[in-house]
Amino acid sequence: MPDQSIPEARNAEASPGEAVSENTSPREGISRRRLLGTAGATGLVLGAAGAAVGYASAPAGATPLTSLGEDMAMFHGKHQPGITEGLQARGHLVAFDLAAGASRKEAAALLRRWSTTAQRLMAGESAAQDDTDVARDAGPSSLTITFGFGNSFFSRTGLEKQRPASLDPLPDFSSDHLDKARSNGDLWVQIGANDALVAFHALRTIQQDAGSAAKVRWQMNGFNRTPGATAHKMTARNLMGQLDGTRNPKPTESDFDKRIFVPASGSSDPAWMANGSYAVVRRIRMLLDDWEKLSNGTQENVVGRRKSTGAPLSGGGETTAMDLEKTDAKGALVVPINAHARIARPDQNGGAAMLRRPFSYHDGIAADGTPDAGLLFVCWQADPLRGFVTVQRKLDRGDALSTYIRHEASGLFAVPGGAAEGEYVGQRLLEG
Repeated sequence: MPDQSIPEARNAEASPGEAVSENTSPREGISRRRLLGTAGATGLVLGAAGAAVGYASAPAGATPLTSLGEDMAMFHGKHQPGITEGLQARGHLVAFDLAAGASRKEAAALLRRWSTTAQRLMAGESAAQDDTDVARDAGPSSLTITFGFGNSFFSRTGLEKQRPASLDPLPDFSSDHLDKARSNGDLWVQIGANDALVAFHALRTIQQDAGSAAKVRWQMNGFNRTPGATAHKMTARNLMGQLDGTRNPKPTESDFDKRIFVPASGSSDPAWMANGSYAVVRRIRMLLDDWEKLSNGTQENVVGRRKSTGAPLSGGGETTAMDLEKTDAKGALVVPINAHARIARPDQNGGAAMLRRPFSYHDGIAADGTPDAGLLFVCWQADPLRGFVTVQRKLDRGDALSTYIRHEASGLFAVPGGAAEGEYVGQRLLEG
């Protein structure tokens, strides 16, 4: 679970609005956006006097205040949504297996249905048919829906020759305690939104769209801090209380696309993966009862950063470069040799980097009485062997944090580039 790994794309809590479109479609004289006037980004809380002012009472033509509900990500584009957008407050990860006898034809029809649904729901519209009305009163709420293909998909559909070499199974790691029933899958869908009902509505619609073509293999549900919950924009915290994502790659960096996305040319990947990415998904349980028994200072030595500010133990602020050689008065390294942040640094791993975009999870109490909680780790990279595998192998050999975590499920998925107008996700693979 690398230092950058429990993170956010673009310092994520601050970012959901960066991928927002102001385009909306008018409905019945006034759009859903026009009806969603609430004070969101400023953190204003309405008291008793304001509580009676609902969006439905906003006069026609009034300029609404900003709202988390009206933020909208775009379905069509160079890349699929849900990769570079900021962390969302609610998420669902779900894998499907194709039904027995389902072929390439049925898979193509399914991806066509799913793409239509994703486009509609991300725009804040209802499902094309039999909508459940769960999200009736909400706007798009930064909803993103992302689709990927697992290793087994290609043999199931007769497309073995189009399977990327990068989808070879991940190696075993010493911290793995993997449940095969909750790992891998033919198809993978990532759903994220800043409203729980919007996310659930998308999940149910995607499941219903699967029909007889595919069945759910596993599903995991997660959450993050709601954008705007803090007084200022900042890196989010994980369930261990650590600031998480300080060193995440940022789209403003010159080599960001090279690290995260498959190039349109000059790559060993098949042509249908152009502008796509590879997602590694890991369910990482945090042994919180053991972790919380540690003193604050011990926790900081395990991670290599101050718990309060995220600053490296060598000094400075959150984004200050870590001084790996700095010693204390006794000559001991200030950042311990086995500190998580030291081992996970890209410059300690041949420049290996991934874009982490996870969700926390809490599934109640396990049979042994401990919290079943941790991280739904999702990371993106152009090459998982040079990204996740390189860093995880290094962590596997001596990361102090490994004592307090357990990898319980795993998956690797090829996520093709975004669909152009009139296309569905994966069309170049399924019809190429």
